Amino acid sequence: MSKTSKSVNKNLRLAIEKSIEKSIQNGMLAEGDIPQFIIETPADRRNGDLATNVALLGARTFKTAPIKIAQAIVENIDLSDTLIDRCEIAGPGFINFFFGKEYYKNVLRDIENEGEHYGESDFGNGEKIMVEFVSANPTGPMHMGNARGGALGDCLASVLQKAGYDVWREFYVNDAGNQIEKFACSLEARYLQIYDDTVEFPEDGYQGADITERAKEYADIYGDFLVDKNSEKRKKVLVDFALPKNIDKMQADMKKYRINYDKWFFESTLHESGDIKRIVETLTEKGLTYEKDGALWYKNAEVCTERLLRKGKTQEYIDKLELKDDVLIRNNGNPTYFASDIAYHKDKFDRGFSRLIDVWGADHHGHVMRMQGAMDSIGYDGDKLDVLLMQLVKLVRNGEIVRMSKRTGKAIQLSDLLDEVPVDSARFLFNTREANSQMDFDLDLAVTQDSDNPVYYVQYAHARICSIIRALELDNIHTRKCTDDELMLLCKDEEIELINRLSDFDTEIESAAKEYDPTKITRYVTDIATLFHKFYNACRVKGEDESLMQARLSLCISAKTVIKNVLDMFNINCPERM
Repeated sequence: MSKTSKSVNKNLRLAIEKSIEKSIQNGMLAEGDIPQFIIETPADRRNGDLATNVALLGARTFKTAPIKIAQAIVENIDLSDTLIDRCEIAGPGFINFFFGKEYYKNVLRDIENEGEHYGESDFGNGEKIMVEFVSANPTGPMHMGNARGGALGDCLASVLQKAGYDVWREFYVNDAGNQIEKFACSLEARYLQIYDDTVEFPEDGYQGADITERAKEYADIYGDFLVDKNSEKRKKVLVDFALPKNIDKMQADMKKYRINYDKWFFESTLHESGDIKRIVETLTEKGLTYEKDGALWYKNAEVCTERLLRKGKTQEYIDKLELKDDVLIRNNGNPTYFASDIAYHKDKFDRGFSRLIDVWGADHHGHVMRMQGAMDSIGYDGDKLDVLLMQLVKLVRNGEIVRMSKRTGKAIQLSDLLDEVPVDSARFLFNTREANSQMDFDLDLAVTQDSDNPVYYVQYAHARICSIIRALELDNIHTRKCTDDELMLLCKDEEIELINRLSDFDTEIESAAKEYDPTKITRYVTDIATLFHKFYNACRVKGEDESLMQARLSLCISAKTVIKNVLDMFNINCPERM
C-alpha cells in the first residue's frame, strides 16, 4: 500500500465513522458504538477499489438491517478528503468505493518521489532479527537443498529489511563434534588406502568422492609423512588440512550465489568458550537432566509436554506425538549436536536479537519443538524462535529427474548448478514456490531466454521500458515531470490496472515479511511485468499528443522503478538491454 493508499484508507475510515455519527445524530441510526470494521480491496476490482463490511457488523449494535445502515452511511458520508470518487451499496450491505483520477496521479507521484526507496515501510519498527540459513555441514560439498535454502533465506532477509526490520544473516559452521570425528576417520582411511589398499573404510564413514580428493591432495604435497604417525595425530593433521579448504569452498560458493553473510559462526567457539558446558550445567541445576547408560539426558518429553499444555493442547494430542528425551552428553563424554544447538541459540539471544528465524530442511521438523522448549527451559521465549521448514527440491531435465552432473558425472552440487544455470535464474526460480511445498527445478527452463522463464520475463519488461525511452530520445523526445492534469489523463483500463498493482508494493512486502514468504514478491513482480506488457500492447506511447505521451512515459518509468526495486532487493540483475 503506497503512501497515497494508506492515506486514503485512513481518511476513508474517518469519513465512515463521521457518517455513522451523523446518522445517529439525525436519527437515521440508533445510538451505539461503531463496530470494528475492515476496509479491504475486493478480489474483483470491478466491484470497487475498496469495500467495507461496517454495515453488516453494525446490525446488532444499531438494531436495524445492514442494507438500511449502508443507506444511512452512503447518504451522510463526505468523501471530499478521501480521493474516493463515489460509493455504492452491494449485496446485503457491503459498501464499495471507487477511486477518483487524483488517486492514480498521487500513486505515480509517490513512486516518482520515493524512487529506489519505494516499497519500504516501517512495519518492522527496527526490530533486531537474525536469519540463519544454509548452515551446511563442512565435511562435504553443498547440495540442492542448500541451493534452495540459500535463495529462500537470503531473499527472506531482504524482504524483512525492506519491511523495516534490522536484519542479520548468519551461517552456522558445524566444525566440531561427532561429524568432524567421522570426517577425520574417513580422511584417515582414504589417505592410508593410497599406500595400502587393504585398509578398511569405516562402516559409517563419509563415502563422498570429495573425501578421497582431499586425502589425495594432502598426499600429493606431503607424501607418506603421516603413515607412521599415530592415529590421533594423523586425523588431526588431515582435518586441519581439509576442513579449511571445505569451508573456503563453501564461502566461495555463497559469494558466487550473491549471498553475503554478516557472520560465519563456528560451532568450535562454543566448545572453546565453555558455553556448551555452562548450558548443560544450567539444565542440570534446573532438574532437567538425568544419567542413563553412562550418558547425560535432557528431559525433552517433560519440557515439551508442559509447553504444549500451556498452549491448550490436550494430553491425548500430546500422547500421539510420542515425545522422547534427548542425549546431551554421550557416554564418551562428548556433547551432542543438540547440546551445541541449545548453546548456539542462547548465544543468538544474548547478542540482542529479539527474534530468530532458522531455515531448516523438512527432515528437522521434530527438532523445532525441542529447540523452542529448550529455549523456554533456560529462561528465553521459545516462541521468539521461528523455523521455516523447507521441502525437498528435485532437478528436472527433459521431464526426467536428474541426479548426476553432466560435467563431473557425480551427484549434483550447488557449485555444479551455478556453473550450469545463471545465478539470476536460480535465485528467482527457487523463490517461486513456498518453502513448505516440494519443488521441481527445471534446468531447461532456467537457461531459457524467453518469456517462459519467469526471471527473463520480468527482466525483459524492464529492458523493454529502457528501450522505449532510448527510442524516444533518438527522436529528441525526452522524459519530463508531468503536471497533475497530465497524469490524470491516464484512465484506460490497462493503465488503471497497472497503477493499482504498483500501489500494492509495500503491502506485498509487509505481507511477505509477516508470513516469512518471499515468493509473494516474485509473484508480485511477475504481475507487474504482465500488466506492463498488457498496457504496452494496448496503449501507444509514441505518436500520442505530448501530454498523454508524457503521462504514459511516467507510468512506464514507475513500472521500471518497481521492477528494479524488486530485482535489486533480491540481488538479481536488472538489464537495460536484452
